[in-house]
Amino acid sequence: MGTVLYEKRGPVAIITLNRPEAMNAYDAEAAAGMARCFKEFDEDGGLRVAVFTGAGDKAFCSGADLKKLHGSDFHGGTDELWDDERAMRLGQSIKPKKPVIAAINGYCLAGGLELAQGCDLRIASSTASFGAPEVRWSIIHGYGAMRLVQTVPMAVAMEMLLTGERIDAKRAYEIGLVSRVVEPDKLLPTAIKLAKTIAENGPLAIKITKELAWRGQYEHPDAFMRYVAATLALLHASEDGKEGPLAFAEKRKPVFKDR
Repeated sequence: MGTVLYEKRGPVAIITLNRPEAMNAYDAEAAAGMARCFKEFDEDGGLRVAVFTGAGDKAFCSGADLKKLHGSDFHGGTDELWDDERAMRLGQSIKPKKPVIAAINGYCLAGGLELAQGCDLRIASSTASFGAPEVRWSIIHGYGAMRLVQTVPMAVAMEMLLTGERIDAKRAYEIGLVSRVVEPDKLLPTAIKLAKTIAENGPLAIKITKELAWRGQYEHPDAFMRYVAATLALLHASEDGKEGPLAFAEKRKPVFKDR
């Protein structure tokens, strides 16, 4: 079996980091596998939502495999500036047009927290724990530092980033880092059910809404509203944009075609 597993269940793709013996820490092979799987998901017209999780019940992802990615076997260099696979393992390349749900089971630390923050939704097992321990080893939580202060209150984010201490699932829910906490055996079924609920909605509207939400993190309001106006015009002219209101008027379930 590979270091990243890929499964389809109807309109839902399940992408699983598969290194449970290493607490699902990612190496170069796993980073490349994630990049391939998310690309395949995004290009598959039959898929609407992805669920991203870790194998086993101990860890979603404990971050980079320091022995392989920061040791003698990993040479780095300036090529990393243009390395999509490295960007994947830092989280910023989880950018499919379609929604991605992180189903967090166990440790979600360092680069694992960055991966989770690259997803659109995060739900957690009650046994999950979260942290950015990089400063303890004189490493930085780079992409995650940007995302964490956008996701949770600044003071809370700074405490996590500067102390390196972990928080449990209950605290993660309280600060808005995750939207739900469920028992371990309910985690994947809950994530899949949520994915299928999203998949029933208009796929064009879902993709545009996701784009708007992420753009809203950094764009100037004027530029943002110009983008909203353009997307509204395109959506209203689409087949799905006509089908939705028609189905509402006819009191039936809409049949969307993603066009």
